[in-house]
Amino acid sequence: MMRQFPANPDLTVEEFELNMGPQHPSTHGVLRLVLTMDGERVVRCKPVVGYLHRSIEKMAENRTYTQVIPVTDRLDYCTSMTSNYVYVMAVEDLADITVPPRAEYIRVIMSELNRIASHLLWYGTFALEVGATTPFIYGFRDREKVLDLFESTCGARLLYNYLRIGGVSRDLPEDFCERMLAFLDEWEPLIREYEDLLDENPIFYNRTKKVGFLSAEKALAYGVSGPNLRASGMARDVRREHPYAVYPELEFDVPVRTEGDVFARYRIRMEELRQSARILRQCAEKLPGGPYLEPQPLRMVLPEGETYVHLESPRGDIGCYLVSQGTDKPYRCKFRTPSFCHIAVFQHLVRDCLIPDIMAICASFDVVLPETDR
Repeated sequence: MMRQFPANPDLTVEEFELNMGPQHPSTHGVLRLVLTMDGERVVRCKPVVGYLHRSIEKMAENRTYTQVIPVTDRLDYCTSMTSNYVYVMAVEDLADITVPPRAEYIRVIMSELNRIASHLLWYGTFALEVGATTPFIYGFRDREKVLDLFESTCGARLLYNYLRIGGVSRDLPEDFCERMLAFLDEWEPLIREYEDLLDENPIFYNRTKKVGFLSAEKALAYGVSGPNLRASGMARDVRREHPYAVYPELEFDVPVRTEGDVFARYRIRMEELRQSARILRQCAEKLPGGPYLEPQPLRMVLPEGETYVHLESPRGDIGCYLVSQGTDKPYRCKFRTPSFCHIAVFQHLVRDCLIPDIMAICASFDVVLPETDR
C-alpha cells in the first residue's frame, strides 16, 4: 500500500512487514508478532503462537490420573501450584472426593504464595521492559524468599509437583507458618517501596498512562480475565464469583480500576500483592489440624462422566475440562488458559501504536507462552 504526502506528491511511503519475535526478549517467550508498519507506527498486528507446543493435553490421555500431575507443572512454569490445583480439582469433582480441611488451607496458602511469586516476577520484567532496572532486582530479591518457602515444603523451586488427588503430597514443615509470617512482616511494607520506584516516575508514567486501552466490552468479548479484566472496570474474580476451597471463609478485597490502560494493569497487581498477604495471614491463623491427604489408589479408576472446573490463577481464569470413560486414564483433558485469550487481543491494542508501546502493552498482560501452546 502506497501513501502520498500532500505537501509533496512525488514522495511516497510504502507499508512494510516487521517480525517481532519469536526470539525476542520482550515477548515473554516464543511469541511472534507480525507487524505491518507505516514508518514507526503499527497499522496491523497478527499474533502467531505454536512455537512451544508440547502436547501436554494429548500426553495426559496416555497417563494415569496421578501421572498427569507433574505434566501440569509445565503448563505455566511461573505458577505451577495453580496448574496442579485446577487439574486435581477436576479429578476430585469427577470422582466425588472430599479433601480434608487442612489440605484445603494448605492449597490456598500455596496458591497465594505462588501469586506473590508470580506478580513479583512480572513486576521485575515489566519494569525492565519499560526501561527501569532497579525494580527487577528488588522483585527477584523478594521472590527468592517465597521460593525458599516452597523448597522447604516440597523440595522444588519452580516445578513443584506438590498437590495430589485428595490433598497434598506432604504436610507443611513445623515452622512453616512462623517463617511465612516473618516473611510477610518484612516484605509487606516493601510494596510501598515498589510503588515509589515507579508511580511518580515521569518516564514510567508517560510510557504506561493512556497506553494500550482495553474497554470492558472488548475484554469480555475476547475472554480476558484476571487482573487485566479488573483493570478495565469488571470486578470478576473466580474466588468470589465461584468460590472454591476455603475462600468463602476468608476476607479479601477484589481490586478494580476503570482506566483500562497499562498503568491500571500495573496498579491492580500491586494491590493484589497486599490482598494475598491478607489471605495468608488469615490462613496461618485458621489452619486446622488433621490429615493433609485423603489417600487414593495410584491407578485410580474414575466413573464415566465429564466435568469442568476453574479457579483464579495470577494470570486469570484457568479451567480444566476432563472426560472419563471409566478407565484409569483421562479420555480427554483440555485446559482453558488465560494467556491464549490475552494474546488474541493484542491485535487490537497495538494498532496505531509505536514499537516501544508494544513492549509495555505485551508486558502489562503478563502472558506465559507455555500455557498458550500447551
